[in-house]
Amino acid sequence: MDSKGKKILIADDEPDILEIISYNLVAGGYEVFTAKDGDEALQKAKTLNPDLIILDIMMPKRTGVEVCELLRAQPAFKSTLIIFLTALNDESSQMKGFDMGADDYVNKPVSPKLLMSRVNALFRRITDPEEATSGILRIENLVIDPVQFMVNMNGEDIVLAKKEFELLYLLASKPGRVFLRNEILNHVWGNDVIVGDRTIDVHIRKIRQKLGLDCITTVKGVGYKFDL
Repeated sequence: MDSKGKKILIADDEPDILEIISYNLVAGGYEVFTAKDGDEALQKAKTLNPDLIILDIMMPKRTGVEVCELLRAQPAFKSTLIIFLTALNDESSQMKGFDMGADDYVNKPVSPKLLMSRVNALFRRITDPEEATSGILRIENLVIDPVQFMVNMNGEDIVLAKKEFELLYLLASKPGRVFLRNEILNHVWGNDVIVGDRTIDVHIRKIRQKLGLDCITTVKGVGYKFDL
């Protein structure tokens, strides 16, 4: 993927985070701009018209969710890519953020390698028509192909049962988003199928075992999320 000419705006009130993210994105070939609060993020977004905006959820003056909502309300930013940075325990803000139109989110403390992977994946999704229409998900070393019903991890094919695959694909389609139990049951098993309360837990345990990764987190009392 060619990063040349792609503009990224990062908004965060922590100078150290701005510095380390900027360094890695610039090293990756991106043109990077920064903002230290929500108001500055809005102003620079309108001036720079970036290809992607990385927003910290908890910022002074305006939160990342508020900035996202205001930008999405404007036609010029309907298709702008937006990634949230958020704390691990900030589940309600994460869900609200996706509802406001975020494309992805990355947990704090930020892993520069993971963030670069997410950024590259989002740009690849919009620049590779074949991959976009095929629905292929690429997250670090994990590839999930819904056309071939194939999962590949570190170059090795992983065989999943049909419901295991559908569950993994649903969660991985929005990394970091918390899916409610009923939402998962409706998507994967359907409204007309009655399954036990432990069905999801059993399938998630099998997915973890087959991938050799604890990539699905149980959010107690809420649901589940994918976070590789």
